[in-house]
Amino acid sequence: MKKSKILLGTVILGIIGLITVAADHIDAPAAAGTSADITDFYAFQAEDTDNLVFVANVQGLLSPTATSTTVFDENVLVEFNIDTDGDNVEDLVIQAIPKDGKMYFFGPIGPLSTGKNSNISTMSSIKGEVAITAYGSNAVIGTNNSGMKMFAGPRDDPFFMDFARYGEVVGGTAPGFNNPGADTFAGSNVLSIVVEVPKSLVGTSGTINTWVEAKVKQ
Repeated sequence: MKKSKILLGTVILGIIGLITVAADHIDAPAAAGTSADITDFYAFQAEDTDNLVFVANVQGLLSPTATSTTVFDENVLVEFNIDTDGDNVEDLVIQAIPKDGKMYFFGPIGPLSTGKNSNISTMSSIKGEVAITAYGSNAVIGTNNSGMKMFAGPRDDPFFMDFARYGEVVGGTAPGFNNPGADTFAGSNVLSIVVEVPKSLVGTSGTINTWVEAKVKQ
């Protein structure tokens, strides 16, 4: 689970360019090698300042050869959780689940249940779908009548980390990081789920907490 905090409305206008990031790669053995393995979570204000963007990257460290044959697992639900009142319980969710070459989105909507278990909100009045972009193809962008935009497909891994040097620093054999360092993730890919949402569907002012979860169908 990745968790971040982002400001909305008039507050965010003073900090354009704010981006909240959480990342790790293949450190959950039960999820490693599947699209339940969350590598990165990003939440930021869109180019259209009336919108927010949420990004979940999963199944990291894919080589170009592996990327061309890797698909989203249809048994894995990716859920963006949004807490609007500061109690660290989701008040809204955006759910994304693949089926037959498309990614289906439901919400933002009040969750049918909170916590570790989720039910897919297929009856949500706010929903959309997009064809999953194939590796090496131009991005396919979906839209719906609520003003949302959606994408799902492989992307270059955006996270920078010099793992070898990190190990040396932590192990006490190096005084600090090199500038520039060596990008461990260079040339590797992830599967991305991206949704752009009007702030009016989330809240127009104040602060939200937001986190993403991957949940396997039982």
